Amino acid sequence: MFKKILISIIVFYFLVLIQTSFLVHFTIFDAVPNIVLILVIIWNLLEKRKNYLGLINALIGGFFLDIFSVGFIGFYVLILVGLAIFIKLIFKRYVQIPFIDKI
Repeated sequence: MFKKILISIIVFYFLVLIQTSFLVHFTIFDAVPNIVLILVIIWNLLEKRKNYLGLINALIGGFFLDIFSVGFIGFYVLILVGLAIFIKLIFKRYVQIPFIDKI
């Protein structure tokens, strides 16, 4: 588990660096693509129900986005962790996909 968290820290650090330094020059309708948000959503959708690494990844990604942004500290952490919890609750209550439990 520690190795996965360490790899997540490194991956999210480089994704935030790419997003804040490189992707700001490539806007789509004056909006910068948020690759950290996309990765957190995909991670929580594809993760097993009983694992909580998606929540930890949301916390890490939100922390790095807060560090590199000019807004309030904690804004992205709240957004990403709230979204991860929402995805987990929806999947736990309403979605039953048998092949994800085998992965």
